[in-house]
Amino acid sequence: MTDPNQKIIIAIDGHSSCGKSTVAKEIALKLNYIFIDTGAMYRAVTLYCLRNNLIDNGLVNTSKLKENLSHIKVYFSFNPVTTHNDIWLNGENVEEEIRLLAVSQNVSPVAAVADVRHLLVALQQEMGKSKGIVMDGRDIGTVVFPEAELKIFMTAQPDVRAKRRFDELTAKGEQVSYGEIRTNIIERDQYDENRKESPLRKAEDAIVLDNSFMTREEQLNWILGRVAKI
Repeated sequence: MTDPNQKIIIAIDGHSSCGKSTVAKEIALKLNYIFIDTGAMYRAVTLYCLRNNLIDNGLVNTSKLKENLSHIKVYFSFNPVTTHNDIWLNGENVEEEIRLLAVSQNVSPVAAVADVRHLLVALQQEMGKSKGIVMDGRDIGTVVFPEAELKIFMTAQPDVRAKRRFDELTAKGEQVSYGEIRTNIIERDQYDENRKESPLRKAEDAIVLDNSFMTREEQLNWILGRVAKI
């Protein structure tokens, strides 16, 4: 960037389990920006739904969810231990619980509910008013911040994404099946790309980053190189 004091918005969209949040956190740290994990916000709402029996066999009780939206308070709070912002749901830190497979398996139908998206998009836009943010999700460059100065669309091969997710969950001690995770990833791709409300798609001016065979350092340098050209 020609002026290091000129803050911008970096929008990172893409498929599930391709490392959007990981690289977004690193970019934010390097640039002294604020990282906002919008996926965590949808996961928090999904966790609320699971806890309150608003999801039955993958089907969301949309009317009940709409009635409960005023009771769902989602926000971020800085964690001095990890130096990242953790997601909180109604006064409880749920950063770890939202990463469980049960949440992953149900987040797409919850995120497809128009009222949920309208609520969270408004919160996200408020967070980005002062710029100097890195935000990742599914519709950041197309809906939340179509005016973002840098838009990146991340993807990776399904097998690669499934292996990464499998390793992440097993490292936490979860008993999971690679096949089940791979199926979940493919189903989420199809759901996200075909939903009526804010479907996952690449913004016309977004740059594609396929990180199937890239290291975290290579991804970081790739994105920082794009930032430097703005």
